[in-house]
Amino acid sequence: MPLIAQHDAPRPLHVMTSDDLADWQKTASPMLNNWIAQHGFTAQKNTSLVLPSPEGEIAGAIIGQGNTKGGTNDYASGAMAARLPQGVYQLDGATPEQLALGFALDQYQYDRFKPSSSKPIADLLIADPAQHKRLSAIVSGVTLTRDLINAPANYLTPQGLEDEARALAERHGADITVTIGDDLAKNYPAIHTVGRAAEIPPRLIDITWCKDGTENGGQDYPLITLIGKGITFDSGGLDLKPSGGMEMMKKDMGGAAHVLGLAEVIMAMALNLRLRVLVPAAENAVSALSMRPLDVIDTAAGIPVEVGNTDAEGRLVLADAIHLATADDPLLMIDFATLTGAARVAVGTELPALFSNDDGLSRDFMTAGQEAGDPLWPLPLHPEYDRYLDGGYAALSSTGTSRYGGAITAALFLQRFLQKPVPWAHIDVMAWNLGPRPGHPKGGEAMGLRAAISLIENRINA
Repeated sequence: MPLIAQHDAPRPLHVMTSDDLADWQKTASPMLNNWIAQHGFTAQKNTSLVLPSPEGEIAGAIIGQGNTKGGTNDYASGAMAARLPQGVYQLDGATPEQLALGFALDQYQYDRFKPSSSKPIADLLIADPAQHKRLSAIVSGVTLTRDLINAPANYLTPQGLEDEARALAERHGADITVTIGDDLAKNYPAIHTVGRAAEIPPRLIDITWCKDGTENGGQDYPLITLIGKGITFDSGGLDLKPSGGMEMMKKDMGGAAHVLGLAEVIMAMALNLRLRVLVPAAENAVSALSMRPLDVIDTAAGIPVEVGNTDAEGRLVLADAIHLATADDPLLMIDFATLTGAARVAVGTELPALFSNDDGLSRDFMTAGQEAGDPLWPLPLHPEYDRYLDGGYAALSSTGTSRYGGAITAALFLQRFLQKPVPWAHIDVMAWNLGPRPGHPKGGEAMGLRAAISLIENRINA
């Protein structure tokens, strides 16, 4: 963990605009002024300079922010600071949240199978205990999300995902139940149908937690429900993906990774709420048991669904979980899913698409994302497109009859399985960085997670 709570002699870390640097140099020693001049350092954005002591040791560092007077609360500046030499650093005054998160998360490494490649890390001292607890929780949640997405599919099977969920529940004293086998086939038939062709059977993971312990029910606290698509590998089923499209499909459980990471943050921060986490876990494989195009399958809601394409399996497992979740009355329900390529065409790979049945919730989610430096972008639940879902030959179509607006029709399909109109947000997310950028290493990524934490905090404290 690159964020530490105690250290006797941290190196000072200065985050400065060009104007700040000019003012600072007025009181700096001739040696430091000469050092800065020799390096031609002007505190431009995304630049850094290590400062020496008279003995030639590292005495501190400066991170440049260019000419923008935006303060130090900058995720990218934190990521730049993380690239300093190994050691312990401390900012002047209070530590801004986004800078600290950029510092910590830029140093993420997935080294489960290549531990020898691990690089030494720099540490940032967070002296305030409450802030250290909060930031450490967020870093742990993002790290868990990234680790789960990066794990290869032969390790993170549906059983492997259950093992991770059980470990999470045990860490925080949460309750967990898992439905599998005949009980799954009877009560959650869509999840069973999607995963029945795989060697490792499908299951529904259900975690519950309360601030004061689950034994008292926690009825005085609001209920927050999180649902994550847990397709641990997606071959496409009988509508088989080409090899290029299948290569990264270990990340198709990215929605599950997000909600487990969110649960890690919520429980570590001990937020004043009741939490329910539902993960329908399955592998979309090919065998004699695979569902076929235009099969009509059962769902937990009792709605028969015509399978438009076996590669659109995520919405089927989510349908059963959403139906179950809305038997309760959550203050807020959020699902995360790597659901459609159409969303990536619409908003690109770095910006999750946000759908909601509540305009106020959508606006609040957008605002929370902007404040957290973790943006989302809204797309409409356009009711006119419902007719495409009703155009199936034998039943409600899982994909609809139009080639266009695929992210919207997928979200509309999910909406059909709400038992009642609870405040609901659906996040269609890439969950993967195609290349590195400051604070975001290549590979599995938490997108919208920090926004969701801010949103949940705002909602429960309203």
